[in-house]
Amino acid sequence: LDPLDSFLLVVSLSKPETTCSHRGDLENPQIVKDGNILLGGIFPFHSSWKNRQENFTHKPLPLQCESLNFRGFQFAQAMLFAIEEINNSTELLPGITLGYQMYDACDSIARSVKVALALVNGNTAELTLKECKSAAQVQVIMGETTSTLSAAIASVMGPFHFPLISHYSTCACLSDKTKYPSFLRTIPSDYFQSRALAQLVKHFGWTWVGAIRTNDDYGNNGMATFTETAEQLGICLEYSVPFFRMDPPDKIQKITDLIKASTSKVIVAFLTHMDMDVLLHEFSKHNLSGYQWVGSEGWIFDFQTATTDKTHILDGAIGLSIPKAHVSGLREFMLDVTTLNSSNNDLFIEFWEAMFSCEFKQSKSAAEIQGECTGQEDVAGVKNSFTDMSLMPILNNVYKGVYAVAHALHVILRCNKTCNTNVQLQPLEILQHIRNINFRTKEGEEVYFNANGDPAAKYEIINWQPKEKGIVDFVTVGLYDASLPAGKQLNLQNNLIWTRNSRQVPVSVCSEKCQPGTRKVFQKGKPVCCHDCATCAEGEISNNTDSITCVRCHPEFWSNERRDACVRKQEVFLSYEEIMGALLTAASLFGTCLTAIVAFIFFRHRKTPLVRANNSELSFLLLFSLILCFLCSLTFIGRPSEWTCQLRHTAFAITFVLCISCVLGKTIVVLMAFKARLPGGNLMKWFGPAQQRLSVLGLTLIQVIICILWLTISPPFPFKNVQEFRDKIILECALGSELGFWAGLGYIGLLAVLCFISAFLARKLPDNFNEAKFITFSMLIFCAVWITFIPAYVSSPGKFSVAVEIFAILASSFGLLICIFIPKCYVILLKPEKNTRKYMMGKGGS
Repeated sequence: LDPLDSFLLVVSLSKPETTCSHRGDLENPQIVKDGNILLGGIFPFHSSWKNRQENFTHKPLPLQCESLNFRGFQFAQAMLFAIEEINNSTELLPGITLGYQMYDACDSIARSVKVALALVNGNTAELTLKECKSAAQVQVIMGETTSTLSAAIASVMGPFHFPLISHYSTCACLSDKTKYPSFLRTIPSDYFQSRALAQLVKHFGWTWVGAIRTNDDYGNNGMATFTETAEQLGICLEYSVPFFRMDPPDKIQKITDLIKASTSKVIVAFLTHMDMDVLLHEFSKHNLSGYQWVGSEGWIFDFQTATTDKTHILDGAIGLSIPKAHVSGLREFMLDVTTLNSSNNDLFIEFWEAMFSCEFKQSKSAAEIQGECTGQEDVAGVKNSFTDMSLMPILNNVYKGVYAVAHALHVILRCNKTCNTNVQLQPLEILQHIRNINFRTKEGEEVYFNANGDPAAKYEIINWQPKEKGIVDFVTVGLYDASLPAGKQLNLQNNLIWTRNSRQVPVSVCSEKCQPGTRKVFQKGKPVCCHDCATCAEGEISNNTDSITCVRCHPEFWSNERRDACVRKQEVFLSYEEIMGALLTAASLFGTCLTAIVAFIFFRHRKTPLVRANNSELSFLLLFSLILCFLCSLTFIGRPSEWTCQLRHTAFAITFVLCISCVLGKTIVVLMAFKARLPGGNLMKWFGPAQQRLSVLGLTLIQVIICILWLTISPPFPFKNVQEFRDKIILECALGSELGFWAGLGYIGLLAVLCFISAFLARKLPDNFNEAKFITFSMLIFCAVWITFIPAYVSSPGKFSVAVEIFAILASSFGLLICIFIPKCYVILLKPEKNTRKYMMGKGGS
């Protein structure tokens, strides 16, 4: 039966000009009281209805409600308490009496819409045409409790801008003002609760969870927002199943089997307390304990749910609840149920009999009565969901809703000491004023609505902590305030108790966290929370837990063994401290000292025939250049700098050219001297001391020019070679211009070859000119060293290439020193008889 058809007002065909009548059965309110202004209320006095099989041969009977719900009576009492306070107030709506009409929704969508239309249209069978077009019977409807029923009522009332204020409908979908323009509520939207639950799950590191939701607007929309937020936070749902308390037993069995087969240890339950009660009954049969439950406000602070949990499946549960509230006088008023007996005697009798588990005589035969009701029973002595005040925050929401209407009416009626009763109340005007109200209750709580008709979103975080004798204590362990900046919204304490009375936070992950030094490798076909961990490659690191990628280190850094940090690469260069550097330094200094000794010997015996016969001036210049050659090798040792890089190559190039120029000069002198002794020879005058100096200067000047051009165009510079070795930095001197380097080296080679040829030609001269033989040997050694230097230098890695160059410098320098000067020193020091003019001339004439 369509509820809209059952209550549609139409003009009667028999009296079209004077009356209009209702279609369908009339609905009378369960609790009613007259007043100047009427407020409507729709509450679930029953939680279900009796199913009937219709055969469509006769008019369907009215819905028969069953399963009395004490919570509905609590909500009604809270509304009555607020109305009584307002009627007794001299400051709010003075002289105005608020009345009420309350209906039972029976948790049925069809009945909810039907009774909402009854509140608006009235319950008179026939109305005059004027009455039919008059204002609504009630000005505002308080209710409904569930989001699905509120959505159904709001969609019907919305086009007429008829205000509907809910105390417990949290679905985020109701914030859509295009669909529900006249809906308001005094409880926060699930948009904030769902996001808060996701942040709560993330806070404890649970990335692999299961989910159960009520299969209605409340559960489906709430879980949709939770799932969206969870995905953004890196949380995966192993399963997400809908459930409704009217589902068949096999559906519950499937849910039970699914939980048992799952690997997640945390279950997020976006359920109403009625659905949770049904599930708990089944779970207790299977001993489904050991799971950490995370709950929505629908059941997490529900005393009835805690009582139902006989096997302590939910011990340690954590979730969000509406902040605790206190309304002075409400508890006492709640226990005074005389106001419930104002109109519907049948409902009150059913309430009384269910409250005290007794029956009145007139309702049953004497044989069926197990306990007779006297009507004098004490409500305060009963402990059940009606006398339980754990839902005081929700009762406070009803209380605030009624006061919001009263404050809006106070403004509309322009109340001061009295109110203007002649004002024609319109639903749209009332709706606009309710949206704009801002007041504080007598307890100091601020009440207002945002643009979506929602209050500020604040939640307490509740933890189920078991006490003695199986009692569960709802302990507040934190707060969530959506108005605070991100990162500061969630505030938790450390006094939590988890499932199985544990103090250790449960672990619920698909895969263990990837430690620093590894990265995630997602498993094909599985959620992103399921992954393997792969060690980062060499030169790459990850310094965070659960890194998706490894980061390559800077070229000057390298990964440590754990691959969780980049450490600076070891800088490698030929230093004085290491053995090879120390040996080369010692060899350089030894060569310098040896050359200095030879120079000293030659200086002491500079007037002897041997020294004079071998061109003493070029000999001293050659010894000086050899000292420079030995010393320039030291510039290759140590940390390269800009000045050492420029000095080492240019000093090497110039000093070696000076050295070879001197040797070449000595060789040419030998040749010229021999030619001068031949008949008609007069060449020595063209190659005297002045020409020798100029030749040495000219040959050296060419190398100087090459070096100046090299340093000007592209000089050598210090360079960090990070490519040669993966874990080391080679500090070396880049050549700058390779052409400059090879030009200088090639020029040295050219002079060496000329020197070698000249010495080779002079090798068979008389013995007193036998210096040419030694020069030939020295040039042979020199050329051999530098020819082998090129492949050795190119193939040697890092600092060894520098060592090869130093070795070549020292080897060629020692070759010149030993081959040219040591034989002469031997004669000067050990064979002085040969160092005489007579001996020299004798050798020359033989």
